[in-house]
Formats: sequence, structure tokens, C-alpha cells
Amino acid sequence: MPSDDILGAARALAAGHLVAFPTETVFGLGADAFDPAAVARIFAAKGRPSDHPLIVHVSGAERLTELAAEVPPMAQDLARAFWPGPMTLILRRANAVPLEVTGGQQTVGVRVPSHPVALELLRAFEQLGGRGVAAPSANRFGRVSPTTAAAVRAELGAVLDAGDVILDGQQSDVGIESTIIDCTGVDPVILRPGAVTAAMVEAVTGRAVGQPTAGIRVSGSLPAHYAPEATVVVDGEPQAGDGLIALHDHPTPPGVTRLAAPTTVEQYAHDLYAALRAADEAGIRRVVVLAPAGPGIAAAIRDRVQRASHRAGDASDPSALD
Repeated sequence: MPSDDILGAARALAAGHLVAFPTETVFGLGADAFDPAAVARIFAAKGRPSDHPLIVHVSGAERLTELAAEVPPMAQDLARAFWPGPMTLILRRANAVPLEVTGGQQTVGVRVPSHPVALELLRAFEQLGGRGVAAPSANRFGRVSPTTAAAVRAELGAVLDAGDVILDGQQSDVGIESTIIDCTGVDPVILRPGAVTAAMVEAVTGRAVGQPTAGIRVSGSLPAHYAPEATVVVDGEPQAGDGLIALHDHPTPPGVTRLAAPTTVEQYAHDLYAALRAADEAGIRRVVVLAPAGPGIAAAIRDRVQRASHRAGDASDPSALD
């Protein structure tokens, strides 16, 4: 039986309310994926453009047939290998999936999270007749994704209604958003890097990862994203008054505030967003991020910090649409 808190959250979803809940990647802001009015409240709460698609969370791969028009063999292989876990599959949407969830596209993103609270919530919601929870990260659009319930409250507490719920849970283990893999073509294509790496995808599918092409919009794909109030400088030289995020073996110059000193790239991903939030809380105006080199999750970290450094609304950049 789910706990009273989780059962109450599942009932809130069924009643059209929003529920913020922990996953292993970041905290999500969820609504019944098949309730367009509830989905619209996600976009309103976040200030998110309506053509920016959401990811539908379900409790198991057996739910794919309710959401996807077809599930190709490579998607089945990936689901067996990495679900529950930090991976989203892009598939042709079933006709029943509202276009409000997909940003008007004929594809849908689906994932099975591994966080026990998320899975318990999804199962409880499904027992009430739910077919999936649409959930982007639980923050204002374009800002730093939350990895704790406290960060969700700081971000969205003022815009959530009395019937909405924020579920507590430990800090997200992975710390950056899921890998998004397009499975609608011949070969898998990674549209957003994450903890499930290209090498892992190729090992499971036996296919080389293809190159993204223009067409499918996915979460976190705009040039400016994941940004704190502070200015983020990638691979710069920290000066007195700056904050610094770098692997532990990089020294901290005098007058610089060390925001994180992870010992591994996995810990780096785990600590990144909390460190960026800590900079804002401390009133630090510039953060130098020395991003780790290499493939895999290091590449996903570099993707996030490059987008965080790209200031939204820069008049010199018409592609900054955040």
C-alpha cells in the first residue's frame, strides 16, 4: 500500500491538481497526462512555451502501448536495459495522447523513473485509473532544475494552488535530466545527453547512435537553459568574488567561494544544480564552472553548463527564446 502522503498525491493528480515529486534525475512537476486542463497548469506555473513538449512518466514499460503508436525493437531493448532509470524514449504518439503534452508534435517522450517515491506515486495513480503523469522539471522555465523539495518550494511555492502537492524525498541521485533518445528512425539518436551514454545505447541496440536533425523538439533543447541568476562562465579564470565549481583537484584561488569540489564526474552531476542555486542564495554574481572533459556523463555536464552560460534574451542572439 502506498503511504498516506503518496496516496493523497495520487488523488490530487486524479482531481486535476499538480504534484511535484522526486525522481533520480531532478524533481518533476506532474499532472495527469490525459487531462489537458491540468497539463495547461504546468505550462502556466512554469511560464513554459506551449510548444515545448513534456515527458510522460509511467510505472513500467508495459504502459508503452497506451502511449505509443508503435514500439520498435530497439526501443524495447533500451527499455529492458535502462528502465527504471534516467532515460526518455521518443516514440510515435498514440492518438489518445493529447497534443498539449507533445507540444503539437506526433511524437511523445516516455520514461520510467527509478526513484522509489516516483514509482510508488505512479503506481498509486494508475490504480486510480491514471495512464501517465506528464512532468517537466519543477522550476520556472529555463532556470536551474531542482534536486530537493526545498528548491521546488523556493521556485514554485508562490504559484501552486492549495490543492497542489509537493512530495518530499532525498536529493536526486543523478542530478541532471534524463537522456532523451529518439527511436522513431532506423538508428537511435540522442537528443539530450544524460547518464545513459551513447556507448551504453550502442552496446544495447547494436546500432551506431545517429546525428540529430532539425524536427523533433524536446525538453532542455533551447540554447539558454538551466541558468541561475548569476552569470555562468565556462572554463574561465575565477577572480576574487566569484564562485567556483570544479573537480576537487583544482585549487580555489584567494577570495573565490568554492561552491562544489566533486571527486568524480558522477558526483559533479549530482552536485551541479545545488551548487548553482547556492551561488544565488549567497548573492554571488559570477560563477566559473570548470567542466569535466571526456565522453559519457561528462558530456552531459558540459551540455548543461554551456546552456546555463548562454544568457536568455540576449538581443544579439535571436535564437535565445527562453
